[in-house]
Amino acid sequence: MAQYMKGKVIALAGPRKAADMAKLVEKMGGTPVLRPAQGTVFLDDEALRESITAWVSEPPAWNVFTTGIGFEAIMAAAEQMEVSDRLLGIIEGTPIAARGYKTVNALKKHGLVPVVRDDDGSTAGLIRSFESHDLNGKRVMLQLHGESAPKLVSWMQERGAEIVQILPYKHIPPEEQDLELLMNEIIEGKVDAVAFTSAPQFRFLLEFARSQGKFEELVQAFSGKVTAAAVGKVTAQGLREEGIEVKVVPEEERMGSMMVELGRYFVGASISS
Repeated sequence: MAQYMKGKVIALAGPRKAADMAKLVEKMGGTPVLRPAQGTVFLDDEALRESITAWVSEPPAWNVFTTGIGFEAIMAAAEQMEVSDRLLGIIEGTPIAARGYKTVNALKKHGLVPVVRDDDGSTAGLIRSFESHDLNGKRVMLQLHGESAPKLVSWMQERGAEIVQILPYKHIPPEEQDLELLMNEIIEGKVDAVAFTSAPQFRFLLEFARSQGKFEELVQAFSGKVTAAAVGKVTAQGLREEGIEVKVVPEEERMGSMMVELGRYFVGASISS
């Protein structure tokens, strides 16, 4: 494999498939450093069961799904509660909105087709597609994945919707020393790039930087020597909303594709300089 990353240090912020990504970085001549910024993700079974009970007892006017894995967790829990057929019937008889192709594919497996879906894989795209629908006075079941979606929630509330948030998964923040190490390496330019594979990774990092009074320094670092790479449009959008310049987003939303694209970016940057 071409040595696209020769002499580059790449911080891997996500724990999932970190070993595989590290090997890919090494094959391209780079030095990977594992800097977990996501923390631990766990299925909050008790909260999920309570949400499903409320869902079945008081069906909403809209169902909004934002991740495929979250939808599958809901259906698995409903199966254990022996209410899956009832819940599926409620969802089938209610307008569905979905964000992301993985979410749409998960719905499709259960014969569900959204009437509203994003046009680019992002929350902003979902909001654009929702513009023509009246949400005033409507109860909306909003499935998230371990973290809030303040922009989507506030947008819906401004239009008079009553939001019921369902979080099948929750995130436990990573260790502060891990966040501090990554933050300082970015600010001091000790890494050439940071590969983000999910929104919680950069949210925890940025929240920590704010708490330390170093948020602006962090943002400036990404505008300079350090390259921010995002695995897909949703992650990239979240970074940009925080003022982070994202220079690498692969067309194919895969971790391997992100690394190859990052390597090509370095080659292009060295040629242009």
